[in-house]
Amino acid sequence: MELQRRYAEIAAAGLGLVAISYDSPDTLKAFAGSRGITFPLIADPQSTIIRAYGILNDSEKPGTRGYGIPHPGTFIVDRNGIVVSRFFEDAYQERYSASTILSTLGAGARQATISARTAHLSLAAAISDAAATPGHRLTITVDVTPNRGIHVYAPGKHTYQVVRLGIDPQTWLRVHAPVYPVSEIYHFKPLDERVEVYMKPFRLRQDITFLATQDAQKTLATMPEAVISGALEYQACDDKVCFIPARVPIRLSIAVHSLDRKPAGGP
Repeated sequence: MELQRRYAEIAAAGLGLVAISYDSPDTLKAFAGSRGITFPLIADPQSTIIRAYGILNDSEKPGTRGYGIPHPGTFIVDRNGIVVSRFFEDAYQERYSASTILSTLGAGARQATISARTAHLSLAAAISDAAATPGHRLTITVDVTPNRGIHVYAPGKHTYQVVRLGIDPQTWLRVHAPVYPVSEIYHFKPLDERVEVYMKPFRLRQDITFLATQDAQKTLATMPEAVISGALEYQACDDKVCFIPARVPIRLSIAVHSLDRKPAGGP
């Protein structure tokens, strides 16, 4: 179970970990024993806690086997019991990996870092996990440092090419919307033009999900590792010249594991 494998890393980040399930205490005890789980599991057979957090899956009818199951996800709660972050997917087969959550929170180690340098900038790309299973949502981060006097374009009200991480399509992969940091305004005096740019070091974040469909699982089962390929695309300018758009290839390899088939009733 990934949470158990990452438990030491989660604790090192100053976070606690509790899993809540609608299963009985006996079921959870057997499940924890069979999987070597050492963090607390809370039995919520009446779904009282699940309802309090508003995550009861009401698509199942009372009296059916699936009734009481929560929508799978993760809440981050501060010391005062206030929810400060939440991580949920639309499909129950898909989950944020523990490393992705830690990466989003600014904690945890990044895996498979690669670096490159061009005439305009330097970059370091990394992925949150060294391995993934179908349904895992991972995070790719690219740290970009423009050279002195250079800027690249951020999203905004302009027609310049925005810096982006383009991911090559794969039948077993979903690419989510990118997350951009706050930009700054650059004033190009000759045209009295003000545009959104990055002139200082910044980080792009791009989430990807390994699909858990039957076709995707069959494809991933044949792959000892998955290759995430793409490129950082940008156009750089200084205070006089806009250079030809550039493309820096990025290639990250991740080990592929099959789904951990747990017995019915496991959290």
